[in-house]
Amino acid sequence: MLSIKNIIFDLGGVLLNNDINRTRDGFKNLGVHNIEDLFFHGHAAAFFKDYEIGKINDQEFIESLKGMIGSSVSDQDLIASWNAMLGDFPKRRIDWLKELKKKYRLFLFSNTNSIHLEMFQAIYRNSYGGASFDELFEKAYYSHVMKMRKPDVASFQFILKDSDLKAEETLFIDDSLINVEAARQAGMKAIHLEPGVDVVNLVF
Repeated sequence: MLSIKNIIFDLGGVLLNNDINRTRDGFKNLGVHNIEDLFFHGHAAAFFKDYEIGKINDQEFIESLKGMIGSSVSDQDLIASWNAMLGDFPKRRIDWLKELKKKYRLFLFSNTNSIHLEMFQAIYRNSYGGASFDELFEKAYYSHVMKMRKPDVASFQFILKDSDLKAEETLFIDDSLINVEAARQAGMKAIHLEPGVDVVNLVF
């Protein structure tokens, strides 16, 4: 891919290790036994999607969860379970990004929310001497800030226009095939990161 000048990365499962089972187990321990139906199999309940595009705030999201579980659950327990999926940023990936930055314009595009954003940025700061995660990129795009989310093709078109990128010169990397397909519909080149493959081993 000699024509690539820009790379847009997904976050969870690509740069940040995550384990959704930990959040699933946390919610089950709090009394939510149908969490797969509500969120984890791609059939997100409306309030999950609304939270990812910033239509509801943190407290409204927490209250929606409480409505499923029962008001006896504390906000702190809910937030802890919600954040449980977030893992670490392996040094090999961060070093790799820093090397790539010398050659490409780097961007991030993550379907996320403000509670997760605060947590994974803290994880990065604590792991890398107070450094800012966003500084690895020319710009980081977060769905709840953009008010758009993957796999909406319009979200990719927005990023291309906002950062003055040519689609044919832009590579998108994600571990979700539906998101990769959407990026291709927007005219971008895209790689689906297969399970078990570390992003640092990709060749492009």
